Amino acid sequence: MSTTADKLFPPPIPVAAALRRPTAHTPASAHAERLSPWWGGLIAALAWGVLGSLTYAWPNKEVGFSDWAYTTEFAWVAFAVAVVLATIGLAPALAGALLPRLRLAGPWLVASALGLALWELFTAKLGTLPTPFFAPPQSLAEVFISDGERLIDCAANSIKLLLIGIGFGGGTGFVVGVLIGWSRQANYWIHPVLRVLGPLPTTALLPISFYFFPSSWSTAVFLIALGTAFPVAILTWSGVSSVNKNYYDVARTMGASPWFLVLRVAIPAALPQVFVGLFMGLGAAFSTLVVAEMLGVKSGLGWYLTWAQGWASYPNMYGALLVMALLFSGVISLLFLARDRVLSWQKGMVKW
Repeated sequence: MSTTADKLFPPPIPVAAALRRPTAHTPASAHAERLSPWWGGLIAALAWGVLGSLTYAWPNKEVGFSDWAYTTEFAWVAFAVAVVLATIGLAPALAGALLPRLRLAGPWLVASALGLALWELFTAKLGTLPTPFFAPPQSLAEVFISDGERLIDCAANSIKLLLIGIGFGGGTGFVVGVLIGWSRQANYWIHPVLRVLGPLPTTALLPISFYFFPSSWSTAVFLIALGTAFPVAILTWSGVSSVNKNYYDVARTMGASPWFLVLRVAIPAALPQVFVGLFMGLGAAFSTLVVAEMLGVKSGLGWYLTWAQGWASYPNMYGALLVMALLFSGVISLLFLARDRVLSWQKGMVKW
């Protein structure tokens, strides 16, 4: 029999039953999200539809030549993207496991369509940005179709040169950093040299390097390695020298040898800073790569930029810049994956 007190103060819900109730992160709410329209996708579809309509319906302004190639094809690609986004927006379940990522990228999908529309408007349609210095988005399609083989060859040569230089520089900088961080004598002799020569821009050493190395390719490898080695050496030294001394004392009481202290205590503790040095060294390596290829190397993205500029082929130059951006961001992404894999045992202890 229920009393007035029971009606006013019902018994608490058991914890297990409360946990079974749907919340914002339960499968029930996720299922509801899949059934409800994805409004961000519908807005993105509208933006891409505007881009396609602008490109297709508005005639290009003729400046010094007949017309921009692949304008119609670019418009149909924009329409196709709009159809796909509208379909997913109306039926989000079709995206499957990609739906969370698409929801996260929704604002970027809108912004990219609007950015391309403005680019198209001020170049091909109005001619506000003068040719040949500025070209519309569809000109990149012409570059990749007509000169894609040469771009791929140049990108392959650039990534080969970059990886060899980073490999030599990163390995040398790591060894030097561990050495000066562990040995006082090495620190006494090597550290002042790093303080004097390290801050010098690697591109300033190009004239001297061309004299000492037999080819421009080996000069480029040396300069890329030098630009990578300095930050890796400095941050590795900082990481090794800042290891908590208690770690060494505990390892010594258990009979650890000096080699064990270096390989199993100092280096693992310094790895987060080693990766920071690699990230910093990649920036110097990218700029050195482009400058070295512009001045001496006979193939590569830097050489392609110089060649395109010499022929006033600015769409080709923009295509090379796009490939360069994707290539360098891919290298950075791979380094992030390597860092997460190597430092998985420190997850939760190190914040990036």
